[in-house]
Amino acid sequence: MPGTLLIAYDGSADAKTALEYAAKTFPGREAVVLTVWEPLMAQMGVAEAFVGVTVTDDEESVVEKGAAQVAESGAQLAIQLGLKATARWESEGARSASETIDELADEIGAELIVTGSRGLTGLHSLLVGSVSAKVLRHARRPVLVVPSAHLAKARSEDPDSASTAA
Repeated sequence: MPGTLLIAYDGSADAKTALEYAAKTFPGREAVVLTVWEPLMAQMGVAEAFVGVTVTDDEESVVEKGAAQVAESGAQLAIQLGLKATARWESEGARSASETIDELADEIGAELIVTGSRGLTGLHSLLVGSVSAKVLRHARRPVLVVPSAHLAKARSEDPDSASTAA
Protein backbone atom coordinates (compact mmCIF):
# COMPACT_ATOMS: atom_id res chain seq x y z
CA MET A 1 0.00 0.00 0.00
CA PRO A 2 1.51 3.34 -1.02
CA GLY A 3 2.36 5.82 1.72
CA THR A 4 0.99 9.24 2.52
CA LEU A 5 1.92 12.38 0.64
CA LEU A 6 2.69 15.54 2.61
CA ILE A 7 1.75 18.53 0.48
CA ALA A 8 3.05 21.91 1.66
CA TYR A 9 0.33 24.43 0.85
CA ASP A 10 0.14 28.19 1.44
CA GLY A 11 -2.79 28.99 -0.84
CA SER A 12 -0.62 30.60 -3.53
CA ALA A 13 -0.94 29.82 -7.22
CA ASP A 14 2.38 27.99 -7.00
CA ALA A 15 1.14 25.79 -4.14
CA LYS A 16 -2.03 25.02 -6.13
CA THR A 17 0.11 24.00 -9.11
CA ALA A 18 2.06 21.59 -6.89
CA LEU A 19 -1.11 20.18 -5.35
CA GLU A 20 -2.70 19.70 -8.79
CA TYR A 21 0.42 17.94 -10.05
CA ALA A 22 0.48 15.63 -7.02
CA ALA A 23 -3.19 14.74 -7.52
CA LYS A 24 -2.66 14.01 -11.22
CA THR A 25 0.52 12.00 -10.60
CA PHE A 26 -0.64 10.08 -7.51
CA PRO A 27 -4.43 9.70 -7.92
CA GLY A 28 -6.37 8.31 -4.98
CA ARG A 29 -3.46 8.58 -2.55
CA GLU A 30 -3.71 9.57 1.10
CA ALA A 31 -2.43 13.12 1.58
CA VAL A 32 -1.95 15.61 4.36
CA VAL A 33 -2.21 19.20 3.14
CA LEU A 34 -0.03 21.28 5.46
CA THR A 35 -0.06 25.03 5.98
CA VAL A 36 2.79 26.35 8.10
CA TRP A 37 2.03 29.70 9.66
CA GLU A 38 4.30 32.18 11.35
CA PRO A 39 3.00 33.45 14.68
CA LEU A 40 2.03 37.11 14.55
CA MET A 41 4.34 37.76 17.50
CA ALA A 42 7.29 36.67 15.37
CA GLN A 43 6.10 38.79 12.45
CA MET A 44 5.67 41.81 14.70
CA GLY A 45 8.92 41.34 16.63
CA VAL A 46 10.80 44.01 14.70
CA ALA A 47 7.89 46.45 14.76
CA GLU A 48 7.47 45.99 18.50
CA ALA A 49 11.14 46.85 19.07
CA PHE A 50 10.83 50.08 17.10
CA VAL A 51 7.31 51.35 17.71
CA GLY A 52 5.95 49.44 20.69
CA VAL A 53 3.46 47.32 18.72
CA THR A 54 1.99 44.48 20.72
CA VAL A 55 -0.06 41.48 19.68
CA THR A 56 -3.02 40.18 21.64
CA ASP A 57 -4.07 36.54 21.96
CA ASP A 58 -7.18 37.39 19.91
CA GLU A 59 -5.04 38.70 17.04
CA GLU A 60 -2.84 35.60 17.22
CA SER A 61 -5.97 33.47 17.06
CA VAL A 62 -7.05 35.26 13.87
CA VAL A 63 -3.73 34.39 12.23
CA GLU A 64 -4.07 30.73 13.24
CA LYS A 65 -7.67 30.63 11.97
CA GLY A 66 -6.47 32.02 8.66
CA ALA A 67 -3.88 29.25 8.41
CA ALA A 68 -6.57 26.69 9.23
CA GLN A 69 -8.78 28.08 6.46
CA VAL A 70 -5.93 27.90 3.94
CA ALA A 71 -5.15 24.28 4.91
CA GLU A 72 -8.84 23.32 4.79
CA SER A 73 -9.31 24.91 1.36
CA GLY A 74 -6.21 23.08 0.12
CA ALA A 75 -7.52 19.78 1.46
CA GLN A 76 -10.90 20.40 -0.21
CA LEU A 77 -9.15 21.10 -3.52
CA ALA A 78 -7.11 17.91 -3.11
CA ILE A 79 -10.29 15.91 -2.47
CA GLN A 80 -11.93 17.43 -5.56
CA LEU A 81 -8.86 16.38 -7.55
CA GLY A 82 -9.10 12.79 -6.30
CA LEU A 83 -6.79 12.59 -3.28
CA LYS A 84 -7.89 11.30 0.13
CA ALA A 85 -6.81 14.45 1.88
CA THR A 86 -6.88 15.91 5.36
CA ALA A 87 -5.86 19.39 6.43
CA ARG A 88 -3.19 20.24 8.95
CA TRP A 89 -1.81 23.58 10.06
CA GLU A 90 1.22 24.11 12.22
CA SER A 91 2.93 27.11 13.73
CA GLU A 92 6.60 27.50 12.94
CA GLY A 93 7.24 28.42 16.54
CA ALA A 94 10.99 28.44 17.05
CA ARG A 95 11.49 26.33 13.90
CA SER A 96 11.65 27.42 10.30
CA ALA A 97 8.89 26.49 7.85
CA SER A 98 11.17 23.91 6.22
CA GLU A 99 11.98 22.30 9.59
CA THR A 100 8.28 22.19 10.44
CA ILE A 101 7.52 20.48 7.12
CA ASP A 102 10.32 17.95 7.61
CA GLU A 103 9.30 17.17 11.21
CA LEU A 104 5.67 16.62 10.26
CA ALA A 105 6.74 14.37 7.38
CA ASP A 106 8.59 12.24 9.93
CA GLU A 107 5.64 12.30 12.34
CA ILE A 108 3.14 11.02 9.76
CA GLY A 109 5.60 8.71 8.00
CA ALA A 110 5.15 10.52 4.69
CA GLU A 111 6.45 8.68 1.67
CA LEU A 112 6.96 11.93 -0.23
CA ILE A 113 6.97 15.67 0.47
CA VAL A 114 5.43 17.78 -2.31
CA THR A 115 6.09 21.51 -2.48
CA GLY A 116 5.82 24.25 -5.05
CA SER A 117 8.56 26.57 -6.17
CA ARG A 118 8.30 30.22 -7.03
CA GLY A 119 11.65 30.25 -8.82
CA LEU A 120 13.12 33.08 -6.77
CA THR A 121 16.56 34.21 -7.88
CA GLY A 122 19.21 36.73 -6.98
CA LEU A 123 18.72 39.16 -4.13
CA HIS A 124 15.04 38.26 -3.66
CA SER A 125 15.99 34.61 -3.11
CA LEU A 126 18.76 35.64 -0.71
CA LEU A 127 16.48 37.90 1.34
CA VAL A 128 13.33 35.78 1.34
CA GLY A 129 14.96 32.38 1.08
CA SER A 130 13.32 29.41 -0.50
CA VAL A 131 11.33 27.01 1.63
CA SER A 132 11.33 24.43 -1.16
CA ALA A 133 15.13 24.63 -1.51
CA LYS A 134 15.59 24.23 2.24
CA VAL A 135 13.20 21.28 2.36
CA LEU A 136 15.05 19.71 -0.56
CA ARG A 137 18.43 20.17 1.14
CA HIS A 138 17.45 18.94 4.60
CA ALA A 139 14.59 16.45 4.26
CA ARG A 140 15.16 12.87 5.31
CA ARG A 141 12.79 11.52 2.65
CA PRO A 142 12.08 12.11 -1.06
CA VAL A 143 10.92 15.59 -2.05
CA LEU A 144 9.06 16.60 -5.21
CA VAL A 145 9.48 20.29 -6.05
CA VAL A 146 6.98 21.41 -8.68
CA PRO A 147 7.96 24.60 -10.53
CA SER A 148 5.45 27.42 -10.72
CA ALA A 149 3.46 27.62 -13.94
CA HIS A 150 5.23 30.83 -15.02
CA LEU A 151 8.66 29.34 -14.30
CA ALA A 152 7.88 26.11 -16.17
CA LYS A 153 6.62 28.14 -19.14
CA ALA A 154 9.72 30.35 -19.15
CA ARG A 155 11.98 27.31 -18.99
CA SER A 156 10.16 25.60 -21.85
CA GLU A 157 10.31 28.72 -24.03
CA ASP A 158 13.98 29.48 -23.40
CA PRO A 159 15.72 26.89 -21.21
CA ASP A 160 19.09 28.67 -21.45
CA SER A 161 17.90 31.98 -19.99
CA ALA A 162 15.19 30.82 -17.57
CA SER A 163 15.85 30.69 -13.86
CA THR A 164 16.89 27.36 -12.36
CA ALA A 165 16.22 28.30 -8.75
CA ALA A 166 14.07 26.13 -6.52
